[in-house]
Formats: sequence, structure tokens, C-alpha cells
Amino acid sequence: MVGQRFIQLLNNHPWFEIAWLAASERSEGKTYGEACRWKLDTPMPERIAAMRVMPNVPEGTPAGELPKIIFAALDADVARELEPKFAAAGCAVVSNSSAFRMVEDVPLVVPEVNADHLALIERQSWRRPSANGQPGGYIVTNPNCSAIGLVLALKPLEERFGIEGLFVTTMQAVSGAGYPGVASLDILGNVVPFIKNEEEKLEEEVGKLLGRLVGGRVELLDAKVSAHCNRVAVEDGHTECVSIKLRSKATREQILAAWSEFAPLAGQRLPSAPEQPVEYDASPDRPQPRLDRMRGHGMASTVGRLRECNLLDWKFVVLSHNTIRGAAGAAVLNAEVLARLGKLEMKSARPDAVPA
Repeated sequence: MVGQRFIQLLNNHPWFEIAWLAASERSEGKTYGEACRWKLDTPMPERIAAMRVMPNVPEGTPAGELPKIIFAALDADVARELEPKFAAAGCAVVSNSSAFRMVEDVPLVVPEVNADHLALIERQSWRRPSANGQPGGYIVTNPNCSAIGLVLALKPLEERFGIEGLFVTTMQAVSGAGYPGVASLDILGNVVPFIKNEEEKLEEEVGKLLGRLVGGRVELLDAKVSAHCNRVAVEDGHTECVSIKLRSKATREQILAAWSEFAPLAGQRLPSAPEQPVEYDASPDRPQPRLDRMRGHGMASTVGRLRECNLLDWKFVVLSHNTIRGAAGAAVLNAEVLARLGKLEMKSARPDAVPA
């Protein structure tokens, strides 16, 4: 499902051009139209449907023919083997996989939250200049789908008030499990209170995302995070109920102001960046996946139901689109920031069309 979102978001992208598709031996050699069971609500692009799916290894491909940037949507075990090979071949690997998220010299990035962490790529072994003096490849990751929407809501609060502790319960859409994902008889009319490794990912990734880059390494956020992760019968959109303990007291008005004034990418003209990354809805029954997941073209985090918490300080609800903001869209936005920073070694300062 994330691979299909990549196709949808990159087709007609103003900066990037899809030039190469790769998959496992099961799909290798087929056209994308033959290999893919398209499940999105827009038609499969005809040009992409006709493209031949290539082997998912860089060996044997001349360096000049490899894409400048690889958008990777792989299972962690496969990513752990393949992504370093593409980085070593000189590609910028922008990954949706969990394989390298917590590796010390690999940036785990949500641009509105910690774009400065992208400096870590210069410490990666793959980045060493080649014989012709050109910098090598690297790996950049985006977080778990439930962590992204959450940290967008947390970042402005952490900046102004500090965070001491966090308790979050997620209600995660079935599209997060891929296709065919969870069997219909297991999820319809049901809640599955377990998603393998999800709670661990959410708890540790929040610490790295909200940590500070100091001396070439990330100092993790000094806060306790506890997560309960559940799969629910929703197609798209992860909902999260959050209770938070702040380091300094904050009024309701101050918290709302922190969210409404949070616009760190304003003026950068990044095609995928939402104008307002955190939108607050004052309605008593919002946000809801069906109604709010496409805010900011699916790239905004919607917050609602801010109220005092009897155990901690405040509690609220966060919603984000899990396969757009939480996956493919997050990686595309990371690539746009890399382009603006000149980390794609393009021929000009303006990214017209970067092969991907």
C-alpha cells in the first residue's frame, strides 16, 4: 500500500520523475500493471503501468543509470540487506522501513520537527567521496506511521513547555498492515489489541525525533513514553488518544496558540508540505478518520478534544493519514528537503526533475 502511495504522490510531482521500479523475483520482469493489484481511489497512471519491474539490487546496473534517489517501501529484514547496497552504489535512499531508524548515524526525520538531524548523513560510511571526488550515497528514514502525526502535535508543546511524560493509545487503520493485511473476519466488528513491535517503535522513535542534535549525535528526549497500539476496522487514518505531562505549566490558550503558530516550513515552497502542519478542530466529536484524514492533502495532523487530565496535565486526540503523512508522503517531503539542501547532487540549484 505504501508503494502504491509512492506512485500516486510521485506521478506528476513537480521535482521528481519516476524512472525505475524494482521488486522481488515474484514481480521482476512484469510490467507494473501486471504485478500490482492497485487499491487506491485514483487510476493507476498509464505510463507507470507500462514500466517494466526491475530486480531489486543495484549490482549489474551502470552507476549512471541508477536513480539519484530511491524511495524504499520494504519489510525491515529485506531493507536491512538491500538499502545499504543502494547507498553504497551512490543513491540517496529515502526509506519508509524501520530497519535503520534507530541507528546512530541515520537520520530519523519529520522535517517540521527535526530537519537539522539530516546533517547526520555526512557521518555515514557510504557518504565518503568516490574516486572522482563526488560524495557518495546515504540513508534517511521517516518514522513509524503512528509516530509522525503524534510528534507533529508534540513538537510545538515540547519547544514551549517541555515534555516530562506521555501516555498514548492508538487506533490504527488496516491499511497500515498492507494488502491483503488483516483478514476481514479478524477485523470486522473487532479491535485487535496487538501490532507486532508497534509499541516499542512508537516509544523509542518519539525520543529520537524530539531529541537534540549535539556533537554529531542525537541526545534522546528525556521523557517517559508509554504506548498501547490497537488495530481497528478503519481503512485509512490513525487516531491517537494522548495524555501529556508538561515540564512547565500551560493554559489551554497557550497550548492552542502553540499549535496554531507552528509553521516551521513556511516560505520554503516544498510541494508536499502542508501550510498548517497541525490543525485544531474545536468540535466536540473531532477529529474523525473519515472526515479529517485528508486535511492538508493528507499531510496535516489534526488535533481535537483538548481538555485537562486528572492524572497528567492535558489530554487530546490526534489524527493523521497513515499511508500519506505516515508513510509515502513523509518520505517524499524528506526528499524535497534534501533537494532544497543540495544533498541530491543535482546539476542546478533548482530541482526540476530528479530521477527516482
